[in-house]
Amino acid sequence: MILKIRQFLVEIIGALLLGLSVVWLTMGRDSSLFSGWSIEWSPLWLDVKTFFLSIWLEAIPFVLLGVFFSAFIQTFVTEEQVRRWTPKHPLVALPFAGLLGFLFPVCECAIIPVVRRLIQKGMPLSVGIVFLLAGPIVNPVVLSSTYVAFARQPEMALYRGIAGFVVALIVGMLVFLFVKKNPIRLGMESQISHEADHVKATGGKLSSTFAHAVDEFFDMGKYLLLGAFISALLQVYISRDTLMDIGQTPLTSNLVMMGMAYLFSLCSEADAFIAASFANTFSSSSLLAFLVFGPMLDLKTTLMLFGTFRFGFVVKLVVAITLLVIGVTLIIPV
Repeated sequence: MILKIRQFLVEIIGALLLGLSVVWLTMGRDSSLFSGWSIEWSPLWLDVKTFFLSIWLEAIPFVLLGVFFSAFIQTFVTEEQVRRWTPKHPLVALPFAGLLGFLFPVCECAIIPVVRRLIQKGMPLSVGIVFLLAGPIVNPVVLSSTYVAFARQPEMALYRGIAGFVVALIVGMLVFLFVKKNPIRLGMESQISHEADHVKATGGKLSSTFAHAVDEFFDMGKYLLLGAFISALLQVYISRDTLMDIGQTPLTSNLVMMGMAYLFSLCSEADAFIAASFANTFSSSSLLAFLVFGPMLDLKTTLMLFGTFRFGFVVKLVVAITLLVIGVTLIIPV
């Protein structure tokens, strides 16, 4: 009963956020909410709106791609198929998961519902985490955009792919060795039985796929919405010059660029062009840290992770990713 009330409140809050964002985006600089009451937005708030809209529009196509692929898995892929396709030995399964990004070129916004569905279908947690972290980096779309963005330093695409693969592989191994309990958040397991309900209600797997996609979109969308709004606020109200002054040593420079990647919450298909704009300000190592850390962890994906996994597991995952990205990007001779 308590769980149902909690889920209902989360859905209500998500609907309110969606409604308020639509109202806010449709309001001009001088807008009247009610008769005799108008609001004049400051230039900074207009900038927040611009950043928010750009993040949202950039991410939403890939979220749609992810939720439809996730819905397809839920409807058409059985637990037995997932277990049969996944290599049994972890030394084979983990690298296999790291290379899945070549087959499924989706960004970090879209991959979370996909991985959640695969884990629910029987994929080992460690394998799913490797795919979750490596998929948004080790795929042809992202590597191609990185190659184009760094035309004067094309090897950056290779370094990005290698660093992302190594970090994901190590995190997956740590999960395999030390995580023994299922970290899926309470209530998520019940969604597996949702498939049969949709098939009965809609009368076919195709209709069931679309119904699942709608559910997944609203489930993930509220976290994306909140993350994009917070990211827009931070981009407007935190001075980049202040961040650049802090990043004077290799370690602090990497930390600053990782922090910017986290705050900006860019999709991995486009973040290379943002990183390349800092090429004359930050070191190549810190740019690599930006390119590896952002697709694995940013504001919006952190909120999505908290919506999928238990709090303690997400905290440990964040710490492991952060430390490994710092270590790997400092070691690679960029």
